[in-house]
Amino acid sequence: MLTPGKELLKESEAAWQRYQDVASGSLLNNEQQQLLRSLFAVSPFIGRVAESYPEQLVTELFVASKTAIQLPDVSGYEAHIAEALEPLNSEEDAKKCLRQLRHCWMAKLATADILQQLSLKESLAHYSAIADAAISESLSWLFDRYINRHGKPLDAGGNLLPLLIIGMGKLGGRELNFSSDIDLIFAFPEQGETQGPGRNLEHGVFYKRLAQSLIGLLDETTADGQVFRVDMRLRPFGQSGPLVTSVNALEHYYQEQGRDWERYAMVKARMIGADEQYQQAFQQLIRPFVYRRYIDFGAIEALRKMKLLITQETRRQGVKNNIKLGAGGIREVEFIVQAHQLIRGGQEKSLQTRSVYKAMNELTELDLIGQKQASQLLDDYEYLRVIEHRLQQIDDQQTQQLPSDELGRARLCAMLDEPNWQELQDKIDQCMARIHSEFRQVVGAESEDDEDEQSLQVLWQDMLDDDAAIEILESEGVNEPQALWTPIKNFRQESRRRSSGPRGRAALARLMPMMLRHAIQHQHPERLLERLLSIIKAVMSRTAYIELLAENPGAREQLCKLCMASPWISEQLALHPILLDELIDPQQLYSLPESKDYASVLREYLLRIPEQDLETQMDALRQAKQALQLKIAAADISGVLELMNVSDHLSALAEAIIAEVVGLAWHHLTQKHGKPEGTSVDNTGFAVLGYGKLGGQELGYGSDLDLVFVTDANYQGQTDGQRPIEVQQFYLRLAQRILHLFTTRTVAGILYDVDLRLRPSGQAGLLVTQVSSFARYLRDDAWTWELQALVRARPVFGVPALRETIMDIRRSILSQPRNEQELRKSIVEMREKMREHLAQRNSSMFDLKQDAGGIADIEFITQYIVLRHAHNHPELCQYSDNVRLLTEAQQLHLLSEVNAQNLINAFQIFRCESHALALQGEQLLEKHNLDTERQAVIRCWNKLLGDTEIEPTDNN
Repeated sequence: MLTPGKELLKESEAAWQRYQDVASGSLLNNEQQQLLRSLFAVSPFIGRVAESYPEQLVTELFVASKTAIQLPDVSGYEAHIAEALEPLNSEEDAKKCLRQLRHCWMAKLATADILQQLSLKESLAHYSAIADAAISESLSWLFDRYINRHGKPLDAGGNLLPLLIIGMGKLGGRELNFSSDIDLIFAFPEQGETQGPGRNLEHGVFYKRLAQSLIGLLDETTADGQVFRVDMRLRPFGQSGPLVTSVNALEHYYQEQGRDWERYAMVKARMIGADEQYQQAFQQLIRPFVYRRYIDFGAIEALRKMKLLITQETRRQGVKNNIKLGAGGIREVEFIVQAHQLIRGGQEKSLQTRSVYKAMNELTELDLIGQKQASQLLDDYEYLRVIEHRLQQIDDQQTQQLPSDELGRARLCAMLDEPNWQELQDKIDQCMARIHSEFRQVVGAESEDDEDEQSLQVLWQDMLDDDAAIEILESEGVNEPQALWTPIKNFRQESRRRSSGPRGRAALARLMPMMLRHAIQHQHPERLLERLLSIIKAVMSRTAYIELLAENPGAREQLCKLCMASPWISEQLALHPILLDELIDPQQLYSLPESKDYASVLREYLLRIPEQDLETQMDALRQAKQALQLKIAAADISGVLELMNVSDHLSALAEAIIAEVVGLAWHHLTQKHGKPEGTSVDNTGFAVLGYGKLGGQELGYGSDLDLVFVTDANYQGQTDGQRPIEVQQFYLRLAQRILHLFTTRTVAGILYDVDLRLRPSGQAGLLVTQVSSFARYLRDDAWTWELQALVRARPVFGVPALRETIMDIRRSILSQPRNEQELRKSIVEMREKMREHLAQRNSSMFDLKQDAGGIADIEFITQYIVLRHAHNHPELCQYSDNVRLLTEAQQLHLLSEVNAQNLINAFQIFRCESHALALQGEQLLEKHNLDTERQAVIRCWNKLLGDTEIEPTDNN
């Protein structure tokens, strides 16, 4: 029984007297009068409505002579509103009518609710039904008038197109509270132009004006108040977005721009008053956005961030004792339920419900929440919802704030039949503590990273002025804060312009303070930050990678280590973000296959890809190459690999990739045309020669491949497929397909740049050369520089017999006797041409490759020795790499031990420097003082190939 204290009765006496003055003819009996008097004491809202509409409210308040409240049928509100609006001709009259109906109905419901004649579920149903009816019938009344004024919006079939209204939040879930605002989104089915006698409008304009009028009917504050406060901030792009959008634009937004909080909001989204076809279309549109097909644990982090922002905002506003937004409030119960819905709703369709009650029941059925746990949560939820309603029924205000004044506390205690405020406060505190404990079980406490990066988190917030940012960075010990703040600020602004989706934005906000922490702890923070930002920019729209870095401290640490050591690596990571996967397990990152095992590693990358899916195979090969090259670079930087081993691994990787590429090309070509007679996938009759760095097993980072294609096939006849072609044409197409597989740029980039100019007759020659023609060309037509190139050539693909045939040809050609003077003259002339065309014109720096005393001189010396002496020393034809050839020359006494070791030492130092420069993304221009090594090379050159003068560099 409602029994307000004397102080409440005294405070409400004036309101009661005003009511008595306007309702003197009331037919209420004494008991009913006394009950109404008590309601005035706890609810000024009920008093105002009774005073304003005594006949409409009071005479129909009670059932006959009893104290039971006479309530409308929950399904009858639409008919009541439609009947009341039907004779009205002006929007002002409609506004007055709607407000009167709303106030009287809500006062009756508040009376029944306070007197405990209405359950919580029943009250939620009534409040939601009133909102639905007000929206639908107001729209219907306006729509007829707009059609008369502007014509009908029709589709191609002549069907009338409605304004579609999406109810969000508690309205969507049919769980509206007493004084809630209503969150709406407006949409229309399709673009077009209205058809009618009046001034026709584009559909977008028609529906915008219609929506504005509807908002006016419901939301405008008149002398009679409001029907419902209308909140449009949940629409696409919020307050900056269009008021009404087409369904197509709506779909595009949620596919491309939808944010985390919008997924939570859309759990309860519901079209109000629309035909079934639109209801179903909307659900099909929104379901993939809300519910992922996989178990989506990313929803937890999104929820945690949302809750953190709410907490920060309530703290900023100084809000306390809020039973909705505070710790353990109503929102946390909704978050618990919605988190489970978003995580598993894509797989468990039964969780795709708007109702908290139904969702909780399904969670217990699926054993995701215990029965006792769920029952307690719902009990606590209902307790807080009842208190929420009582708070709002006091004065029809949208509040969830427990009162701090004595009058407000007394009213609430009376409405809840509590003896005093302290006991009520204790009950509320215990209830919210239980809820918050469950919430923490679901989403976890704030992580240590959140706490550690709190100071730097501010740098990622909008509206931070430059002075404050500089002050924060100075407090962190940054020596040049402006140099660090400028790229942070610019990147933050850029990230706001580029859509990365809600999860991406949340993950980026979590990641950036951590990356800033890494940067400022480094010796060169600006340099490291620049490289890190280049990678984050590249993956900004790829949420999975941002989350990977945000959630994996080891990956962040490895990223910073590699980026600081090598801008080349940071560039590779930016170009090929899939490489970030390799950072997850540092042990795996630095664990390299044996050189002989690269082929099997590559096959694992391709294992699950259908043979017919060439595009995916091409991408997989590129990703494998990039990942394995990153491993080699990481091992190089960490000192796990020595120089020669780096080149060995890069060369072995290239050979394995060549074998896979030839295999892919063979498979796809033979599927179409069949194969030449006597060949198979294991014996293709095709070989690949590696020249240059690949041939010499001296491949570097970013090296291209110098290749020559050879076949021992008989060109007579055709292939044996359904679409046979000439054998020569088959091998030509095979070479073209191989080149295509290597050099086509896919989303994963290219595989390798390939240079085929070293083939017989160069660019004028055939892509594939028969073995006999290859031997004949080298014997009769090759230039000296082509024979020099042959020194560094070796088969890198082909069956053993064909490889041996090619090696026999190579040995035979290299072992031919040559005129020493002519050989020397040709080699020196070629070297001078190379230097003239390729050397860097920079006197202050040493071009490791082309300057006198550099790598090219060592290579030419080695090639000269082989071509000069191989006819007497066939051992020189055994190897194709410079170090072993120079070692062999020393053992054959063709070079003195001092000269041989000087050349080998200089070559290895220059190669080491070139690897380091490549990792730094720089040209082969060395600032270090390498005059000692250079002069040793020059002395050997002069001894073997004539005098060459050089001025020593003065760089130190």
